[in-house]
Order: sequence, then C-alpha cells, then structure tokens
Amino acid sequence: MLTCSVCINNEKTSKIKIVNGKPICKECIVYLSHKPDKSKIQAELEELMKDVDKAIVAFSGGKDSTVALYLAKEVYKVPELEAVMIDHGFMAGEAIENAKRIAEYLNVQFTILRYDYSDIFREAFLKAQSPCRRCSKRTMEKLRRYALKKGVKYIITGHELPFGHHPYRLMSGGIIQIRLLSLMSESERFEILEKLPFEFPNLAGYTTNCLILGPALERYYEKHSFSFEHRRIAALVRYGLLDRKKALEKVKKPEIPEEIKRTVYERLNLEELL
Repeated sequence: MLTCSVCINNEKTSKIKIVNGKPICKECIVYLSHKPDKSKIQAELEELMKDVDKAIVAFSGGKDSTVALYLAKEVYKVPELEAVMIDHGFMAGEAIENAKRIAEYLNVQFTILRYDYSDIFREAFLKAQSPCRRCSKRTMEKLRRYALKKGVKYIITGHELPFGHHPYRLMSGGIIQIRLLSLMSESERFEILEKLPFEFPNLAGYTTNCLILGPALERYYEKHSFSFEHRRIAALVRYGLLDRKKALEKVKKPEIPEEIKRTVYERLNLEELL
C-alpha cells in the first residue's frame, strides 16, 4: 500500500499520486503548491491580537486550550478574558479539575456551560462514525451565541492548524474566531505546559479531556481499519507540527480502559454494543 512521502496518509485515507518518482497524497500536492507562510500568519496574528481587548477562550481543560489560555493572558495580555468550557456530558473529571486549576493559576474567570450531546455521540457509535466534527460544530455555535449575549467579539481556540493562510475566520453575527496556536509545534506547546500546573489524565485515544474519543476511535477502527483522526494528524505532519513517528503512534488503534469504555456505553444506553 502506497504511503505519502510527505505526511502519513496512505491509500486508505487519501488519493496517492506518484510525483517525480515519489508517492504524494492529494492534500500534500495542494499544500506544496500553496505552502502557507508561517511568518506572515504569525505577523497577521500579532497584528490582530493588538485589537483584542475582550475575549472568550474556548477552554476544554485539554492541553491545547490550556496553551491558548496561557498565551492570551500572559503573552498577548488580553485585558478581559473568560475561559468557557462546554461540558457535553462526557468531559473527563480530570479535565474539569485541570481547567479549574489552570484558570485559578492564571487568574481568569472560568465558566462551565453544560449541555447534553448524547444524540450526536449515540448516532456516531451506532454508525461507527466520527462524532468530532458535529461535536465541534455544535460547540462553536454555542460559544458564538454566548459571545453575542455577553457582547464579546472574539473567541480564541486552541487549534494548531490555521484557516488556510489566515489565523482567524469571521463567524455570523460579527464574531471572529482566532486560532491562537496557528502553526505552533507540539514541542512548543509542551514547553508552555511545563510551566503550568497541568496534569495529564490517563485517557484513551491521546485526548486530554474527552471520554468519548477513545471508544469512538476504537469502534471506527474496528469497522474501517484506520483512525478517523488519520487525516487531521497527517496534516500536522504536513505542516511540520508533529514528527512522523509520534503521528503514527497516534493513529494506531487505541487501548481503552475498561472502566471508561463501560461508562461511555452505559451512559449512551448502548450496552448491547459492548
């Protein structure tokens, strides 16, 4: 099976072509033709952040949103910040404790908004699909509505991949989402985490906040024989944000602690799938 010579995509996850004698996936062909300029993206981010006087940080209690909150407070020194967690019913207790501890350490207001995403997760498990895109879309919409209600123009998130060649996007209602970690490598993020009272939880599927991801990855892998996160992780390799060896480890079939697996399936009333 052909594997991309630039990232980790293979013939199961992407269309592969031979270019100058080397296998390259279609995403990498586009990337190499229109390679983003990291210095320009960073300069645009720096200029944008000068105008941010009040913002909401989408704060899951995971490692990336923790880094985003740190940057917003300590590096960009946003005068008024609120860290907002959307608890969809399956946030790990360790993530909630991490979030509380980090927010207190950084002296940032912390708010938890609780909703039930069981419909999304149950359907994903029944169909052996990824729940992440629908979960993310619903979460961003709830944050957008919350920002409008609070009169806040900016939502800061912990995504490391920019919107194409820009670190932000305009949402409806005039809200601007800023990907504050745009093109920040994993090693750079870990350097920041070492400064903070962040504790890595023992969760499956390399997540640091969600109980759903590991069991969902396992179910998808059993049906499709690859991870639904494969293409996203391949993008991190493509952009030079994650090395290939670590990426290949991340896309392996996860080992799920039995307690987490049973908890998730029971809460979703899907014990028959165990």
